Amino acid sequence: MKKNKDKSISLKELAKEWGIKMKIKREPTTPGEILKEEFLGPLNITQKRLADHLDCDIKVINRLVNGKTSVSAEMALKLAAAFNTTPEFWLNAQRAIDLYNSQKEIKKLPNPLLKVS
Repeated sequence: MKKNKDKSISLKELAKEWGIKMKIKREPTTPGEILKEEFLGPLNITQKRLADHLDCDIKVINRLVNGKTSVSAEMALKLAAAFNTTPEFWLNAQRAIDLYNSQKEIKKLPNPLLKVS
């Protein structure tokens, strides 16, 4: 494995060393897009109505739908209760976006501190 002077390795090199196939796939669907396309649209619910139901400001829902904010644990609980899903459903969608964005931004990861044999 090639090491740079700063003792960092690329994501690709690390994945190769660990035997992980790493590809940046298509961008995951955002929680806001899921909310809009799978819940609000089909159920004919407005952002205002959802905001009132969840006891939050309409700006919160609008920012979520437009991908301007992330799903918090609190919002995941509220959405799960309102749409009979799980909080993990919403948090996993957010996690997929966060990991995808980080994977695109991070050029190098540090070397492993320990080797697992």
